[in-house]
Parts: sequence; structure tokens; C-alpha cells
Amino acid sequence: MSTPADAAPDEALELEFSDRPVPPDQRMRRMPLTMAWWSVCSAMFYLVVSATLALAYGSVNAIIGLVLSVAAYAAVNAVLVRHAIRTGLSVSLFSRILLGRTGAAIATLIFFATAIYYAVFEGSVIALALQSYAGIGYPLAALIVVVYSVALIFGSIQNWLDKLNGVLLPFYLIGLLAAVVLAVAEYGYSDAWLNLGPEGGARPGGWWDCFVAFMGVWILMMFTYDYARFGRPEDADYHARINFGAPFYLVAFLLNGLVGIFLAASLPTEGGVTEVSVVLALIQLMGLAGLGFVWISQTRINTANYYLAAVNMESFAQTVFRLKLPKVFWACVVGAICYVLMLADVFAYILQALAYQGIFVVAWVGIALVHILTEGRAGAEQDRVSFRLRDTRAVNPAGLGAWLLGAGAGLVLHFAPGALASLSAPVTFVAAAVAYAVLNRGPAAARAAELAGRG
Repeated sequence: MSTPADAAPDEALELEFSDRPVPPDQRMRRMPLTMAWWSVCSAMFYLVVSATLALAYGSVNAIIGLVLSVAAYAAVNAVLVRHAIRTGLSVSLFSRILLGRTGAAIATLIFFATAIYYAVFEGSVIALALQSYAGIGYPLAALIVVVYSVALIFGSIQNWLDKLNGVLLPFYLIGLLAAVVLAVAEYGYSDAWLNLGPEGGARPGGWWDCFVAFMGVWILMMFTYDYARFGRPEDADYHARINFGAPFYLVAFLLNGLVGIFLAASLPTEGGVTEVSVVLALIQLMGLAGLGFVWISQTRINTANYYLAAVNMESFAQTVFRLKLPKVFWACVVGAICYVLMLADVFAYILQALAYQGIFVVAWVGIALVHILTEGRAGAEQDRVSFRLRDTRAVNPAGLGAWLLGAGAGLVLHFAPGALASLSAPVTFVAAAVAYAVLNRGPAAARAAELAGRG
């Protein structure tokens, strides 16, 4: 692989390829890309959401939901990964084809806003851990977290983030094991973690609610697409099946989830199970090692959050305002926004926004899957060369129409009473996919005829 110095002059300045596909000479070897991507597998979020679901629906239902989520994520990402590798496109560039320039701008806005929200959550966890252990004020702790998080993504994914996360991954896994061992040593082992649940016992079918809850973080599929574009074509099978496939989610969801459920049942926490209460309990249990574990966990996931927020904000500015500024500038903007949100009491509003935005993300995934599965390899080659602003329409009626229809159906169900609300994400996915398949039938046939004529 060529070095930054070997790149063309404009590429030497910016290796994130926010406005063009990743060229063959800038693709990454399989292990560096694996280490860069696996930063996403460590976060207190995975531990806490699994524990929360176990408490609400029962441990067995939560574990079934986790297993089904692993299978669903692996299946969907196998398709997305191969297309991203074949085309080298980012989510933003692919969205120009799917939705048109206007829709792509909205999709990119949702993407970088969601990445910022997660950066705020995970960064706040580190800041609170610093405040609890070191006794420094929260504003200063938050500033420290933001400054070093921004600095970490000044380098590119090809020559820095892979190395950082490769070094930290073993320490995260060791910390996860140490937390379980110390919890057993301090409080003893009990199988109570397998019997968590609401008062009156878990209701039948609770596994469905747990599975649907993990559809709320399908933003990881957009994360996957933006990382997978750096993969080499000869490594496509490895990335589709291993790196971005089931093994990754067995660690990110199932392993972290089981540990989270166990710790929720074993560690005394104040005020219920939250990211903050679990972190404080770990620091009380593990001391400085606990602080180190939290720092490693949250720093790894935040390299992805900050990186993707900055790159997609950069692409948004190019798409909407034709404004081209380096990623370093946008990284600083992301850091400033994160710091303001970390100091403001807006978490309830952010959670609400994430719920709405998650519906649009699920609809995007449904459209993307149908597009990829119905176009074939020749269509993927067409995608690779037709992403440019001058080549894409302001609005793609089929894509934007299906996206809004699917998201609209999901939002209606989101506000519905009772069990109907649990159908919101699945209905969004199906409605968007079916609508795109129907609305895009004519344009797809025209493109196929055009490609056949060229052949």
C-alpha cells in the first residue's frame, strides 16, 4: 500500500476520501482495518443496554434477543461490506445515488449527528469517572476528554487509528475478564444473573422487544459501510464474514451483554443500572484499574464516533455548501459541539432524538439492501462512477420517496400505544425496502439496459 507521501497532491492533504471513493492504492491490509474497526466493540453502552433489557424483560429473553441481533447484523453487513469494498463509496456518496443530493444531505446530517450524540454519552462516562476517581471538576474533566479525543483523530484511519486500537484491544478484554473475576471474588458467584427480570416474572415474547431494541442502533451498519470501503477486494470474504460479521458481534453484543447482565446482578449500584452507576461501581471495585478499563473502553469507541462525525460533517458541508475544508477543522467543530452538549443537561432530548433518527437509519438500511441486491456487480461498478454531485440528481424520487414512506410508517407506530410501538423499527425496514423495490423498478430497468448497451 502506498504511503501518504506517494499519494496525489490533493490526496496527500486528505486521506479520508469524504468526497470520492477510496482508490485501490489506499486500501488497507486486513489486520490494520480489523484493529481500526474493532474499536467499535468496546463501550459501556453494550454492557448497560443488555443489563437494562434483562431487568425489563428477563435474562433469557435478553440473551435470545442478543443472539438474534448477532445473526441479523451479520447477515445485513455481509451485503453492505461487499458493496462498500467494490465501490469504495462512503455512506454520504452512496446516499447521493440512493436518495439524490437533497436526501444524501439529510442522511449525512443524521449520521454525523448520531455519531456526535454517542460521542457525548461515551465521553461523559470518562469525564464522570475522572471526576469520581481524581476529584477534578466535571467541566475540566469533560474538556480533557474532548481535547484528547479530537487530537486522536487528527491522523487518518490508515496510519494511526488502527495502531492505537490494536494496542488497546487486549487491555479491554483483560479488563472485562478482571471485572468479572473481581466481582466474584468480592461478592461471590450466584446464578441470579440468569434470573433477572421484572416483578411478576418475564412475559412470553419478551425476546422480540429485546431484538427490536437493538434495531435502534442500526447506525452501526452505517459505521460498517464507512469503514469497509477501506478494505481490499481480495479480502472481501474475510471482511464480510469475520471482521464485520458474526465474530465481531459475538464480542460486541453477546460477550459484552453477558458480562453486563452478570455485573448488574453482582455489583451494588445506586439509582438503578445506568452507564454512570455501572462505571462508578467498577471504579469502587477495581480502583485505578477500573478507571483504566473505563478509559480504554470509552476511548476506543470514541475514536470511531469522533472520526465518523468529522468525516461526515465534512461531506455534508461539501454536498450542501460546496465548502471544502480539511478534516482537522471539522474534528475541532465536532469537539466543540460535544463539549457544549456534555456540559448541558440535554440527555433526555438526545435520547428522544436518537429514537427518531434511528427510524430513518433503519429505513436507509432497507433501501440500501434492496438497491445492492437488485443491481448486481455491473450496477455496483455504475455506482462507483456515478456518485459525483454533477452526476446525481437533486432528488431521486424512488429512493427519497421510499425513505420518507418507511420512516413515516415507523414514526406513526413509534407513537402508537402498547405493543404496536415495538413494531416501529421492523415496519420501517419492510416498508422502506418494499417501497424502494416498487418505485425503483422502472429506473433500475433503464440502468440495466444502459449497462447492457455499453457492454
